[in-house]
Amino acid sequence: MWVLLLLWPLALGFSPESGTQTPSVYDEDESTERGDNGTLGPWTQPQVVTLCPSGPRSFPSWSCANNSDTLDLWDSSRALLLGWVPTRLVPALYGLALGVGLPANGLALWVLATRVPRLPSTVLLMNLAAADLLLALALPPRIAYHLRGQRWPFGEAACRLDTAALYGHMYCSVLLLAAISLDRYLAVVHPLRARTLRGPCLATGLCALAWLAAATLALPLGLQQQTFQLSRSDHVLCHDVLPMGAQLSYWRPAFICLAVLGCLLPLLAMLLCYGAALHALAAGGRRYSHALRLTALVLASALVFFAPSNVLLLLHYSDPGPEAWGNLYAAYMPSLALSTLNSCVDPFVYYYVSTEFRDKVREALLCWVPSSSTTSREGRSRRMGTLSSSLV
Repeated sequence: MWVLLLLWPLALGFSPESGTQTPSVYDEDESTERGDNGTLGPWTQPQVVTLCPSGPRSFPSWSCANNSDTLDLWDSSRALLLGWVPTRLVPALYGLALGVGLPANGLALWVLATRVPRLPSTVLLMNLAAADLLLALALPPRIAYHLRGQRWPFGEAACRLDTAALYGHMYCSVLLLAAISLDRYLAVVHPLRARTLRGPCLATGLCALAWLAAATLALPLGLQQQTFQLSRSDHVLCHDVLPMGAQLSYWRPAFICLAVLGCLLPLLAMLLCYGAALHALAAGGRRYSHALRLTALVLASALVFFAPSNVLLLLHYSDPGPEAWGNLYAAYMPSLALSTLNSCVDPFVYYYVSTEFRDKVREALLCWVPSSSTTSREGRSRRMGTLSSSLV
């Protein structure tokens, strides 16, 4: 939970100092009304616009008069939305996930598909690498959007598709991580029973279930409008500002299901499976110390990267009161970007930590070098098939 404590002041510490939020809406004729003391009030709400009821928020927003595609924000929300966290820190995190995750997962998927025996554990790892690779491929439009100062240039359909791909592939990774934890629980805690249970049918079924569940959970993101013009600016926003009425009726149940079914329950399954595996490995003595540390690392990385954003998401939609959580979405944006970094960690805790897998990578790369010796090729063939023990 320390990540939550860091993200909260990071995001919310740049809001205006005044404790009162002021709606930044002009009258339709841009006129102003005089207050009781005869002075002009520079920010007056138009009589034809009624603020939406208090509710959960991306950022609290309401439609401008006669234009449902234009949204207005509180001044504090506008400052946070256009501040350096969304426009500099968030794209930097996405860029790191793209720069590391794309080559690492691409190479891992290629080696798993072409150089490793097709065991049940290999099938699960191939699907995890594919989900992380597709997640990285969904990041470039999001990076461009944030670097352009929250200006989406690709249209409504692309916004829906990219948002659904971002969430869908990320939550598919979580579900596949839970499936891998179940597979390793069977291998470590019930090795005799695992001989009959850990077969191709179980691995294929778990992968199909993970992809189907992720697609179902991400489907609502592709069925609702997500691009809106920010009033009095040229900013076309993608997903970051949504009408409050739609959030109550549509996005609230969609994202609660996404967080609970797509992340919190899989994390609970991982905690139980890896907890039992850690107990069994600890009882085995020092000879399992490496596997013990690796299992603890896998569990810790999943909790650190995925728990903060999903806890914030549930808090975000938990209380419809206007003073419940303030501009909580400002902390959710960098925590969501932090979640994508798990795609960079997965290859190194599941694949490259293995000496045998690193040998397979070197051998595969040597195939492209014409001067590779016959001895190296013979050594590769003698070591073929040794990888499976390290990936269990």
